[in-house]
Amino acid sequence: MSAPQGYIHPLSTRYASSEMQALFSPAKRYGIWRRLWLALAEAEAELGIDIPEEALGQMRESLDELDLDRAAEYERRFRHDVMAHVHLFGDDAPAAKGIIHLGATSAYVGDNTDLILHREALGLVRTRVARCVQELSDFAREYAELPTLGYTHFQPAQPTTVGKRATLWIQDLLLDLEELDYRFESVRFRGVRGTTGTQASFLELFGGDHAKVEALDAAVREKMGFPRDYPVSGQTYPRKVDYQVQSTLAGVATSLSKIGHDLRLLAHLREVEEPFEKEQIGSSAMPYKRNPMRAERICALTRHVIVLAQDPAFTAATQWLERTLDDSANRRLSVPDAFLALDGSLVLLENVAAGLVVNPEVVRRNLAEHLPFMATETILMHATSRGGDRQELHERIRQHSMASAKRIKEEAAEVDLLQRIASDQAFGLTPADLDALVDPRRFVGRAPEQVARFLDDHVAPMLARQAEHAVTLSDPEVHV
Repeated sequence: MSAPQGYIHPLSTRYASSEMQALFSPAKRYGIWRRLWLALAEAEAELGIDIPEEALGQMRESLDELDLDRAAEYERRFRHDVMAHVHLFGDDAPAAKGIIHLGATSAYVGDNTDLILHREALGLVRTRVARCVQELSDFAREYAELPTLGYTHFQPAQPTTVGKRATLWIQDLLLDLEELDYRFESVRFRGVRGTTGTQASFLELFGGDHAKVEALDAAVREKMGFPRDYPVSGQTYPRKVDYQVQSTLAGVATSLSKIGHDLRLLAHLREVEEPFEKEQIGSSAMPYKRNPMRAERICALTRHVIVLAQDPAFTAATQWLERTLDDSANRRLSVPDAFLALDGSLVLLENVAAGLVVNPEVVRRNLAEHLPFMATETILMHATSRGGDRQELHERIRQHSMASAKRIKEEAAEVDLLQRIASDQAFGLTPADLDALVDPRRFVGRAPEQVARFLDDHVAPMLARQAEHAVTLSDPEVHV
């Protein structure tokens, strides 16, 4: 089999799910165009325009009989995609040939279709985010009590737990779900508005009857399943809407990128690793390597989504008066890319979250290396309560800490701070006393309780709400 000669988009061949690709496929788009033309014709007929039932029947029967090769032939002739499909639909529904697109402009099908696709794609993204939250929640609950070294500035800090750290990722995603819910409900219908948004052609069609024009607009909107529309428009719906939608996608992408970066850092520490297939190759040159390839890919794809949010901002900022066409080519690229790239990122995150591998002994060892230093205040307080001089003991701990740290840095030696304190009679503490004082569970605060409360009081209700409108998805193949 010879290799394809043309460019193939990697979002289609490697990353995005079949569901998201289907949403932005030509068959889906042009199928919606036909449904919009049918809704318009039905509403016009209901309001008194002479459109035979035979015409409407033929339109209904041929909604999905799309011959895209014939459409391409028409477009080569007319140099106009909408008129190509008007003629194609007329071929498939000959009784309706003279009334298809009656009173409408290209933006009627183009813009309303985009809004429909925005809503459906946001719904799919929302479902994928909820699935990631579910997987991460299971992980957080399983490791709610496993102490681990916390980091600020990627420098050792007060301990937390593996599960508590995961709740930080989940909380970002819950904020994204709130934004996705809002954005989904905010997307409205452009409606039946004509070339510059004045509805002049429809006013002419109904002989100057303003009430019928308003009724037509409402009827089509309801037929297409929208409770609201944008009250006024130019030729297009406000291009600011694209900016709002893609900003929401970029917001989700930032959350995923943060998770991806954290997983890469944890992989370096060998504490938490992404799933690794039996025959997976980590490096072409270094056979021993186990790179966090999926987390890296999440970071790469989400960067693309974040950057793409600038495109609709520039488009909205430079639309002239009632509209200009420099938005068209840009939106054909930026809108699907943003949805497809984010979809691919979410597919990867769900896969990674479901198979995360924790190495508890590595976690304990990394914590044990630093915990004695962090426990010095607790040791100081305990020794003082047993009659020691606080100032003298503080100075002795400082000296022991400096000596132990120096030995670690210069000799790569094991931490011996506790042994130094145990052998210093001024503290009066035995090794057993010190082991009890530096039990990691003493230093994680309320982390286990916080995990349980967060998952029960916040995550579970959100997942229950999301389940009410979840989209059924297949389990896509993840490219390693």
